Amino acid sequence: MVEELVAAGVTLASAGAVYAMAAARVVKQYERGVVLRLGKLRSEVRGPGFTMIVPFVDRLQKVNMQIVTMPVPAQDGITRDNVTVRVDAVIYFKVVDAADAVVRVEDYRFAVSQMAQTSLRSIIGKSDLDDLLSNREKLNQGLELMIDSPAVGWGVQIDRVEIKDVSLPETMKRSMARQAEADRERRARVINADAELQASKKLAEAAGVMSEQPAALQLRLLQTVVAVAAEKNSTLVLPFPVELLRFLERAQQPAPQGQQSLPESGHSSDRSQSPTSPAALVQELPPEAQQLLAQWQQSMQEQLPPVEAPLDPDFGGSKSGQD
Repeated sequence: MVEELVAAGVTLASAGAVYAMAAARVVKQYERGVVLRLGKLRSEVRGPGFTMIVPFVDRLQKVNMQIVTMPVPAQDGITRDNVTVRVDAVIYFKVVDAADAVVRVEDYRFAVSQMAQTSLRSIIGKSDLDDLLSNREKLNQGLELMIDSPAVGWGVQIDRVEIKDVSLPETMKRSMARQAEADRERRARVINADAELQASKKLAEAAGVMSEQPAALQLRLLQTVVAVAAEKNSTLVLPFPVELLRFLERAQQPAPQGQQSLPESGHSSDRSQSPTSPAALVQELPPEAQQLLAQWQQSMQEQLPPVEAPLDPDFGGSKSGQD
């Protein structure tokens, strides 16, 4: 009798152990358990920790509540301005209602992936190329709203959608590069023209100041000579008054026929054909030109060394030496 009781106790203990092993379940912290008893949803969602179910009657399905990062495959599309592009994105979502994610949709991951692909193609067709390249924040918000609307009924919440990359054809890339290069060249030319305009205004102001004081122009020329001499080169710059060059140019021009008269005698003919002396030309210069010429001659005398007579008779000695 005792042996039978012991055997029955062992049998019950073994059956209890087998039942406990079959009914025991462990739900992790980031999971929730949805119980279906004979195919019917139980209203209670099992939280994290140890839980028990009825073996062969209940079926526990665990749902991950973590944020899922899902890449959206690259989609080919044509923008509103008729440019072929290839766009890929990434979507972040999580399950907020485990029961709806199990009951309302067969596979919520696959459903979210397909909805993201169709929404991405739709957003490509509604946008311009410039918006895809520079205004991505607005497109991300629109794409998130398009995906989140049907996902609410699935117990899924869309956390964030980001457009990763926009691939363009090589011809379009070259066209955009040429456009950017032309725009930069245009801006460079505008800046150079503005610099030339400012420089011309300053030069005009400087010319006005120098015209009031003629000596300032001579001082500026001497500064130029000093700047050239500081380079230690073999070139010597000799400034020459521009007014004198203009006067000599006018003097070389022939007089009008009405002002020419026939010579009365050979003596007068020789006098009319004789060239005008340099002193007479200088006397005909304006006072300002004469002043500039005098300053230039004085500066040349100070800069050039004195000329000494050559000692060699073959190169032009004195007459006494030749005698």
